[in-house]
Amino acid sequence: MQNFNAAEYRLQAAGLLRLGGPLVVNNLAVAGMQFADAVMAGSLGAKELAAVAVGASFWFLGFSLCLGILMAISPIVSRHFGAKRFDLIGRYTRQGLYLAAFLGIPIILIGQFAAAPLLERFGIDPEFRGLAGDYVSAITLGAPAIFAFLALRFTTEGVGHTRPIMYTSVFALVCNVFLNYVLMFGHFGAPALGAVGCGYASAITMWLVMIALSVYMITSPYYRRFQLFAKLAPLRLSAFREIFVLGVPIAVTITAEAGLFSAVSILMGTRGTEITAAHQIAISFSSTTFMIPLALSAATTIRVGQLIGAGELLSARICGAVGILLCAAFMTFSAAFLLIFRDAVVGLYTSDVAVTGIAISLLLMAALFQIADGIQIGAAGALRGYKDTGLPMVINLFAFWVLAFPLAYLAAITYKAPPNFVWAGFIVGLGVAATLLTWRYQRLSRAALRTVS
Repeated sequence: MQNFNAAEYRLQAAGLLRLGGPLVVNNLAVAGMQFADAVMAGSLGAKELAAVAVGASFWFLGFSLCLGILMAISPIVSRHFGAKRFDLIGRYTRQGLYLAAFLGIPIILIGQFAAAPLLERFGIDPEFRGLAGDYVSAITLGAPAIFAFLALRFTTEGVGHTRPIMYTSVFALVCNVFLNYVLMFGHFGAPALGAVGCGYASAITMWLVMIALSVYMITSPYYRRFQLFAKLAPLRLSAFREIFVLGVPIAVTITAEAGLFSAVSILMGTRGTEITAAHQIAISFSSTTFMIPLALSAATTIRVGQLIGAGELLSARICGAVGILLCAAFMTFSAAFLLIFRDAVVGLYTSDVAVTGIAISLLLMAALFQIADGIQIGAAGALRGYKDTGLPMVINLFAFWVLAFPLAYLAAITYKAPPNFVWAGFIVGLGVAATLLTWRYQRLSRAALRTVS
């Protein structure tokens, strides 16, 4: 990369870490909620843990699709912020809130009326299928609230003010754990709802965190210049179109990866309670460590978008490269930690001997794919800063659904192979995605520089 120097690398790394720090806390809090759900469900038994695992995977398919569409708000807002077009930021925030309502209602309807028959059609083990369906019906009640929260979150991300996201996520973690304690185990006079109580706890938390961030952004002087809630604006088809054109490929990209993991969880659900529970343990820990590069990827999107909006294309290119390197470095450390302490990690979740043996073998596979996972999410974040979402979508669809899923399906269903063979599909898909997305970033960022040279 031409004219790069160590000082510029350090400058961009410092900026990304400063911007990404609160997002790391946010993502770890989200992972903490997933971890708490898994541990608290596991304390009720393998059946409850399996129900939460499969139910959460089913919910996450719809959630990730809507998340990706709303994520378009972040690079759009960051470009306008970098160019100091503050008046347009409020417009896109309001349109994002309208969009959140439109997305939330269908998700509720699917959760209430379609979850149970779909789980049956997927062949989920009848031992816990009913519990998983009831969990989905409960958690989807929070869909409109969490989507409105995301519209506000991506606005404040785009303007580089990420601390409110950190505060609200910690608040959400506390609420979620407390409500799990009350509704799953029947404390303070509440009925003991078990795995279903976990779904209700998550839904209530979504409404509380949306209210908390809304109140903060309405009352904080920082947001007044953006006129976020200055008026009840009409629907603007041009703004909707821009969000959709940028957001739908992001949604497909995210859903391609999240959908792969969810689909494999559903495949595991056909193999019995012990394998399903062990898979959930490995996924839960891997998802926790993934939260840090995911936060750095979001910070890379924001910072690259702001630099492009300000016309600083060389700094934007360096920033994207630094973001990819930081994500890869952390996941290398995480893989080493997992190889050394995998027995202790599994012990946090369960004492069941059969589940423990399977989970340890899966964590060995997780250590192998983590580095590639870090590189691909870092490259994807850098590309979103350039508003490049179309080709990354094609790359992810190819890597995850043309390569990874067929391999996982053959191992899980056709050959009934051990679970670690199923996870080999993850390694293939993530490795290919990491290679192709990094190649795309190098070409695109270099071409952007040539247009101004």
